[in-house]
Amino acid sequence: MIKNTLINCGGRLLDLSSPKVMGIMNLTPDSFYAGSRIQTEKEAIIRAENILNEGGTIIDLGAYSSRPGAEHISFDEEFARLRQAMEAVCRHFPQTFISIDTFRAEIVRRLYDEFGAFIVNDISAGEFDHEMIPEVARLKLPYIAMHMRGTPQTMQLYTEYGNIGDELTQYFVTKVEALRKAGIIDLIIDPGFGFAKTIENNYQLLAQLADLRLAGCPILVGMSRKSMFYKPLETTADKVLAATIAANTIALQNGADILRVHDVKEATQTIAVWRWSQDCKKEPRLQEPRMQESGLQEPRIRTATQAGLII
Repeated sequence: MIKNTLINCGGRLLDLSSPKVMGIMNLTPDSFYAGSRIQTEKEAIIRAENILNEGGTIIDLGAYSSRPGAEHISFDEEFARLRQAMEAVCRHFPQTFISIDTFRAEIVRRLYDEFGAFIVNDISAGEFDHEMIPEVARLKLPYIAMHMRGTPQTMQLYTEYGNIGDELTQYFVTKVEALRKAGIIDLIIDPGFGFAKTIENNYQLLAQLADLRLAGCPILVGMSRKSMFYKPLETTADKVLAATIAANTIALQNGADILRVHDVKEATQTIAVWRWSQDCKKEPRLQEPRMQESGLQEPRIRTATQAGLII
């Protein structure tokens, strides 16, 4: 099936003909990786600037922790966290692509009414709130549908699969057909590494990721610093950047279009090196690869040093 690589976000086109980086902004106090936690408006602005300067294309705002066993929070608390960060990002970086990590349709409705179009990143693929799919279709928003079973509180009870690659391929082929019938045009799929999956499941899925291309949608992968690395390596989330880079390289080889990460600069470099290697398959004499040739964006926000304010 031919994959649509142009995502329409309120009239602006996100071009996924080459892989892009989505930078994570966690607005939760209990995110599994402490280095990603953002609590204030000032921290949100600094984090957004860093994501863009390091080559990120999308800023993903999340205010509901979905780590295994995470505490459930109210609508009001989630909305308040998201609204503060989105207002700051939209005010300082108005042309940035933003994704909102939520499963609540009312969150989408209210943020859209105030700030306009964004990408909806739904860990439940519409299963937690049955108003979500009709609302996304009505607003004509891009939609990321992720695979999981159960809830963040129960998902690790549902990790039995036959062939995980086959099961998720069938799941997404069926899900994408249903979402298109519901009126959602711009779709991205996320296999949900770590969501209702054992460590072994995650590696089986990574090895079979290319099978998901049968769904005909861009593929997002979110493996950054997860327990699939730090548990078998017997370390902690802050010490598995190299493992994340290795896994993201495999994901790119197997068809990933978006890398959702905490460490944007490293992911940008990973994509650049991968692209240069792909280009050399087509043109063995490729010389002196440059950032613009990788399909990635140059930093769009000048730092104080770049502006000549610091010597």
